[in-house]
Amino acid sequence: MRQYLLRRLLQAIPLLILTSILMFLLIHAIPGGPDAIYDNPNLDAAGRAALRASFGLNDPLPIQYFKWASNMLHGNFGNSLYTGQPVSSVLAQRFPATVELFLSAFILSLLLTAILGTLSAAYQGKAVDYTITTLAYFGISMPIFLLGLVMQNVFASSLNWLPPSGTATLGYTFSPFNALLDHLMHLLMPMVVLAVTFTAGWSRYLRTSMIDVIRQDYMRTGRAKGVPPARLLLRHALRNAVIPLITIVAIDFGAIAGGAAITESVFAWPGMGQLFIDSLNRRDYPVLLTALLLSAIFVIIFNLLADVLYSVMDPRIRYS
Repeated sequence: MRQYLLRRLLQAIPLLILTSILMFLLIHAIPGGPDAIYDNPNLDAAGRAALRASFGLNDPLPIQYFKWASNMLHGNFGNSLYTGQPVSSVLAQRFPATVELFLSAFILSLLLTAILGTLSAAYQGKAVDYTITTLAYFGISMPIFLLGLVMQNVFASSLNWLPPSGTATLGYTFSPFNALLDHLMHLLMPMVVLAVTFTAGWSRYLRTSMIDVIRQDYMRTGRAKGVPPARLLLRHALRNAVIPLITIVAIDFGAIAGGAAITESVFAWPGMGQLFIDSLNRRDYPVLLTALLLSAIFVIIFNLLADVLYSVMDPRIRYS
């Protein structure tokens, strides 16, 4: 396993280099530029030229890339063209909010997937299965932004049960416990929206995998020996059925990140997703490049974790 992990990590280096080059070229192909941020009608041509020179934008793209990559390897990700702050500081301010939303939605999605997928497979062809299937298709067909707007309209505007956006209620002073409850109330809707979207698809994969496992000979042998149905499903069937799902979850990491960006925009959640969209609108190159590179690193890590989980869930899987 150690040799396999080391080999995968070494393979990730040229992949990250190639990805960074493509991202750098794509970002610089976007119409506009840093000088568009300072769209001052009083700025003459000489001033604009000096502005571009200060950012090093007059250099050829290969030179710009090598300068950026060299600075990045030394921990210098540049400064935001919009705020002037170091990119590392900008990301550090937004990263915890994204981790909180992502992890809470991811854990909720996995729990719902395990419950709904197992129930749907156990009661195949019955009312429970049809109900879960209908809900799953609804979740698959419903866009994230539309589901978010519907939930805001119902639970925030009409019923007034939950706050519509943000991370905390402004203008009030709460005790630490009440402040935590207020924050959780703000987290609930974006977490559910992001979780429901992926639970819908993942539960269908798990249902199909569970049905295949339930039909195996060892499952029939377990039933013949009187193993309780719940134990048979949870301990034996689910553990084997979840292996194909691990691949789907790892592949969907990029889609989860994209969904988080949309969710953060709908609910004004101050995370990396909202920062990325704002930076894209502002043509803030340093922030965009660093955010994209971080996303690529996390995709590689997630796929590596998926390979490790294969051997954890199924001891028969070995890497050499």
